[in-house]
Amino acid sequence: MSAAGGTISMLVGAVLLRLELTGTYERYVRVGMGKWLLVAGIAVIALGAATLVFALRHVDPGDAHDHDEGHEHGHGLGVGWLLLAPIAALLLVAPPTLGAYGVNRSAAIDVRAGKSVFKPLPRASTPHAMTLFEFGERAYDHNGVSFNKATVELTGFVSGDEAGGFRLARYTIACCAADAAPSVVEVTGTVGDTPPLDQWVTVRGTFLRGGDAIPVLAATSVAEVKAPQDPYE
Repeated sequence: MSAAGGTISMLVGAVLLRLELTGTYERYVRVGMGKWLLVAGIAVIALGAATLVFALRHVDPGDAHDHDEGHEHGHGLGVGWLLLAPIAALLLVAPPTLGAYGVNRSAAIDVRAGKSVFKPLPRASTPHAMTLFEFGERAYDHNGVSFNKATVELTGFVSGDEAGGFRLARYTIACCAADAAPSVVEVTGTVGDTPPLDQWVTVRGTFLRGGDAIPVLAATSVAEVKAPQDPYE
């Protein structure tokens, strides 16, 4: 119940409110959790304000005349105030979403089907938009038979170079960025320069058999796009 503790709590609540009101929270947790962050932010700010008021009203005047106690109290208070620095930094600068740097440093999602689980895609004039996770599932479902040579559309960010193409990735999360795992697809058959790392692109093409650890997409078009509001699948 100290002034430092109350101030820190209020700043933590302010960080939660900033993340929710600016939509930045979607970089770290599932979309839809914003309302709970809003409630939590308000509650933490209220708790911190009550703690701060209580601490200021119950300052012991005798501490100022006791050198040893005052020195010890001041030292503890100083350490507490140091915790404000990282919290204040979060108020000013929000860390970016997960990107290419972490793809090669984490285990990619690998889905193997034991029996056929997907119906064949109908061939249509427009491509079938799907997640990279679904593309991987279909690729490992009896060697991609369910693609039926239909054109698909994938959106993700560039995570690395490949001979004649690049790797496309996108993270899948269950709850928050702490449990994120990347789905990775090798894009081949591209023309021109490879988009830079972390550049978001939409790729159209057809599934190409022969990929082992990573499913392969034979691209017919690659278009650079802005990062989506919700970067996770």
